[in-house]
Amino acid sequence: MKTLPTRLLLVILTAISRLSWKKLYKLSDLFRFLIFDLGHYRRNVILSNLRNSFPTYNSNTIESIARDYYRNFTDIVFETIKLRSISKADLLNRFDLEMPILDYYCRKQQSVVVLAGHLGNWEMLNLFASAKLSYQIVVVYHELANDIFEDWFKKVRTRFGTEMVPMNEAMSRALAPSEKPFLFVLINDQSPVPEKAYWTRFLNQDTGIFRGGELIAKRLNAPVLYMGILRDELKRGFYKAYFKLITENPKQEPANRILQSQIEYLEEDIKRQPDNWLWSHRRWKHTRPQHLLPYQKREEIKSE
Repeated sequence: MKTLPTRLLLVILTAISRLSWKKLYKLSDLFRFLIFDLGHYRRNVILSNLRNSFPTYNSNTIESIARDYYRNFTDIVFETIKLRSISKADLLNRFDLEMPILDYYCRKQQSVVVLAGHLGNWEMLNLFASAKLSYQIVVVYHELANDIFEDWFKKVRTRFGTEMVPMNEAMSRALAPSEKPFLFVLINDQSPVPEKAYWTRFLNQDTGIFRGGELIAKRLNAPVLYMGILRDELKRGFYKAYFKLITENPKQEPANRILQSQIEYLEEDIKRQPDNWLWSHRRWKHTRPQHLLPYQKREEIKSE
């Protein structure tokens, strides 16, 4: 019987996914009012993250960013639900994707590692990429605890061919034989175990970074790109994605230089559109260890 409410909720979500965009955003506005204006969902976390990240901003500016973030958050929730039923043509119209650098590596039949953060609607970009690109899209992710929800969302994420890989299988999948070149995508701006993280300054705070993306890139010695997602300021539900080259030769890079470059690019995008990042996540819940091991710091000389 425990599964009945879950299955009922998924029936409702599927029905919502078939609504028009106009009706969907009306629901998003209602949801924002209920959970943020009335429920104050993670309000203290959001405001604390913003104040610590932008210490020179006054309280009015912080509150303004927070209000814009509330709308952005609920829009992404409902846009993601919409992905269950969105047509391919509609999906392809929602993103402006810079293609030259991808076309270059695709012509060379070369796989690429992509590092990204929780900017914009990353779930929509995943689906867009698998519908648009000739690459095999491989996305590393956290599995949901509820098996029924996990199955529903996995069907959404893989509608156009994306391959979802649990974190503990990321390295083995990256090194496995592949029939065609792949984009190996890792969103790595969550909170890792402090004793295993690379530590740096990010948004004016000591921040631990998952090291897996760099380790995989070095094993593959594949080009590494940073991926940014910017929201269209004028059209709700439309985005632009772009790539920056971090390195073509990961094995030659000093330890943690790849991660440092990615986190600096991400910080630039957050400052450009501060309401477009996932502020309700407890990103800084861990404290930097007093003593860092060599692999947790940036190496200044090149590795052998």
